[in-house]
Amino acid sequence: MHADIHLQLHTLAAEELRREAAEARRQTTTPQPSAAPLRDQLGWKLVELGLRMVTPSDRPVTLAA
Repeated sequence: MHADIHLQLHTLAAEELRREAAEARRQTTTPQPSAAPLRDQLGWKLVELGLRMVTPSDRPVTLAA
């Protein structure tokens, strides 16, 4: 397949995907609930776990937050 034809096919596919995404955004009427608190809690738990993994067992882990 020639490069220019290949590029044109990708351009057409991208335009179609953009149109579909815009239509899906217009159809969405209810806002999605924020997952930030859960994400924050999980992030801090992962930080705490990482600190426990890298800290020698004879020193306790203390978190400021």
